Amino acid sequence: MQDFKVAIIGLGYVGLPLAVESGKHYLTIGFDINPSRIAELKHYEDRTLEVEPEELKSSENLSFTSNAEELKSCNFFVVTVPTPVDDHKKPDLTPLLAASKTIAPFITKGAIVVYESTVYPGCTEDVCVPVLEKGSGLKFNQDFYVGYSPERINPGDKEHRLTTILKVTSGSTPEIAEKVDEFYASFVEAGTYKASSIKVAEAAKVIENTQRDINIAFVNELALIFGRMGLDTREVLEAAGTKWNFLKFMPGLVGGHCIGVDPYYLTYKAEELGYHPQVILSGRKINDGMGAHVAQQTIKLLSQKARLSPETKVLILGITFKENCPDIRNSRVIDIYRELEDYNIRAEVFDPHAERNEVVQEYGVELLENLEVSHYSAVIVAVGHQSFLDMDWQTIRKKVDVIYDVKGLLARELVDSRL
Repeated sequence: MQDFKVAIIGLGYVGLPLAVESGKHYLTIGFDINPSRIAELKHYEDRTLEVEPEELKSSENLSFTSNAEELKSCNFFVVTVPTPVDDHKKPDLTPLLAASKTIAPFITKGAIVVYESTVYPGCTEDVCVPVLEKGSGLKFNQDFYVGYSPERINPGDKEHRLTTILKVTSGSTPEIAEKVDEFYASFVEAGTYKASSIKVAEAAKVIENTQRDINIAFVNELALIFGRMGLDTREVLEAAGTKWNFLKFMPGLVGGHCIGVDPYYLTYKAEELGYHPQVILSGRKINDGMGAHVAQQTIKLLSQKARLSPETKVLILGITFKENCPDIRNSRVIDIYRELEDYNIRAEVFDPHAERNEVVQEYGVELLENLEVSHYSAVIVAVGHQSFLDMDWQTIRKKVDVIYDVKGLLARELVDSRL
């Protein structure tokens, strides 16, 4: 086994589980620029709920720090920072470049730097490597090497975990590709798949979520069409799904740090090369418009029941991007909220999983502390938290005028409409 001394850069939903598993086999340092994050992890607390306290306590070879100087003993770096898009839907590589600049001075001869962050094909070698060369004074593929192994973490999923998801790996030379593969194979029980090049691994990652995005866009467009026909989209999909090869996707809001973001990395690179993607961007346009559609349909239903007035209030249940998870990144529920605001309708949000201060910082929205459904004219079930499903919807039905079920999780007879 290689003598890896590992540094995991970024301890979020991707980095922390990786640090824990690496710490079971190698001396591992988990680095994050947020001192409060380091402090909570040292007290065996994980606000993302991806790692249990017992796991943090049992990883004897794992330490946490926000002091970059402690990275100088490492020879295997894994960068797991976010790669978002900016307000113009262009890749925001700021965290990736900052992480590269942070570790560059501590790269020594023979060191390997692996990137897990989602990027467009070519980004690792064309953008990150020059930063590493400049900061280290070393020569790429002569003094140090890089690899790429796309993350496949699904926040909140307790079944599909780091060790149970097949891991794609790659390296900047055949020998380095073997070493990178060996690192991951030592703890990923599902096995590894060694891609032929870093660019292939980068491309594979970016199309995984682009494919899902396009399929969801298709059923979202069906929802828009069938809604005009007075048909229940989910009933149509259920009927069509009886055919053995029908792909079972459901309509909904497409947010989070992957599906709603990754396609823009691919389209950015395509346009840079002179090709304007049509299918991908059309799918993105449809998916990005679904929050506004939900809000408009809710308003229409209230209007039909003569319940629109200056006092009308709408309750939105959920602000995280998915059920039973505290992750609020790129939540498209905010689109529902903003659209209602544009119509001068007061909207309030309740979510027991989201961290209140994070929601204020990210979206400028104050979450409700207590829930009293009878105060509202309409309820929009935007996220399928189990606590929402356990509510007494028979009683709620009698108290509010409109119930809109975004996720299609409630009994059909209890809701006025659903995607």
